[in-house]
Amino acid sequence: MTRARLSRDLYLGFAIAFIGIRLVSLSPWDQSVDAYAYWSTRAGPLYNGSSVGAVGSYLYSPAFALLIAPIGWLSWPVFNALWTTMNVAILWKLAGRWSFVALVFVPIPLEIIAGNVHLLFAAVAVYGIRYPALWAIPLITKVTPGIGLVWFAVRGEWRSLAVAMGVTGVLVVVSYLLSPQAWSTWIDLLVRSDSAPTSTPGFYLPIALPIRLAVATVLVVYAAHTNRPWLLPLAMTLSLPLIWLNGLAVVAGLAPEIIARYNARAAARAERNGAAGSVVPA
Repeated sequence: MTRARLSRDLYLGFAIAFIGIRLVSLSPWDQSVDAYAYWSTRAGPLYNGSSVGAVGSYLYSPAFALLIAPIGWLSWPVFNALWTTMNVAILWKLAGRWSFVALVFVPIPLEIIAGNVHLLFAAVAVYGIRYPALWAIPLITKVTPGIGLVWFAVRGEWRSLAVAMGVTGVLVVVSYLLSPQAWSTWIDLLVRSDSAPTSTPGFYLPIALPIRLAVATVLVVYAAHTNRPWLLPLAMTLSLPLIWLNGLAVVAGLAPEIIARYNARAAARAERNGAAGSVVPA
């Protein structure tokens, strides 16, 4: 119990400190390039100078800009702190007292710093089966990680599929009615975009998206047939348009399964030890 409390307190301390740093804009930790791109949508037009891999480019659909508009009016430090709060809260929800240990996996702290949507995707992979409306998030951002919807189709869960597509459709229609030109520009941007990164430095996985998407589809079909929802984070990671290092943070969605298996083994081991200790020597 003491060890669990220490791990919890360490993570809580980290989370409060980092959110505070963001709130007071302490350089250089106030920099959050992806979150800044989302915040900048409040200034419109959405896609001026945007290109794949360029720092600070907003590349998601106008529907996502509409979804985050209610918090877009906040000042940059407050928005940045709020976005960071969301990411550290998601990690805690997924990993619990192991969250501080999870920070050793470099893509996770990089993701918290950059403020992308990969931890959100991890949460969708875990909770999207129970709450299918969550699948709207990958569909209106990076699009291809919505491959997880194949789960519902394979299992014949048509109501869940309809909910996911319905919520996505409402967001798309409303945003299109508000700004049809933005949709035209976004689609044109996607068509013209090279599949390789441009100016953003750092690791990325140089495997073509069609190949990764095919593997991801097979993985989701297998997961659905064998009732292995914990494979969805892996499929979503493979289906990212580009896999940067921080994109691997999607696999944080494996945490609940890993922790459950660890706890089950620990409980079985304790039970065996208890049973052995209860035997009275002859």
